[in-house]
Amino acid sequence: MRTPSFVLVSILACCGSAHAAPEPAALPTVAAVDLQRYAGAWYEIALLPNRFQKQCVSDTQARYRLDGERVEVINRCRTAKGEVDRTAGHAKVVEGSANAKLRVTFFWPFYGNYWVLDLDSDYQHVLIGEPSRKYAWVLSRTPQMDEAVLQKLLDRAGELGFDRAAFQRTPQTQPLD
Repeated sequence: MRTPSFVLVSILACCGSAHAAPEPAALPTVAAVDLQRYAGAWYEIALLPNRFQKQCVSDTQARYRLDGERVEVINRCRTAKGEVDRTAGHAKVVEGSANAKLRVTFFWPFYGNYWVLDLDSDYQHVLIGEPSRKYAWVLSRTPQMDEAVLQKLLDRAGELGFDRAAFQRTPQTQPLD
């Protein structure tokens, strides 16, 4: 049996550690996140490329579900062979963050940062990142996003110190079963 290699949000889990590390320059998050409203399916629209998702060629999706004080995370994508790659983990809220900062793990005891940097009031589009600014994603509730909304979120990422030009689009071609 092969070990799942896909890590959408958990990319950060491998980059983090079991111990707190010093953080680079401050990275502001949204004021608060209602995890009930945030739960559910999200489609990856764009990302900063990373080694943890190199096998994913399209249809990258994440599903979040509240599980007591944790958030269950299921990430899936389609590989070049047409197979669906899947991994599961969980996230914990960072105390005092009003749910805007989560610590995600897919490989305990390693946790990574999952920070909500921009979120529309209807919970339809979100910009996620982490303090090193090496990893970021634009997610949407729908497989396609209005181009103006995407550009606004990419502009916001640039304002926050992410390499805006390095973001790559994620094709959403067909639903994952």
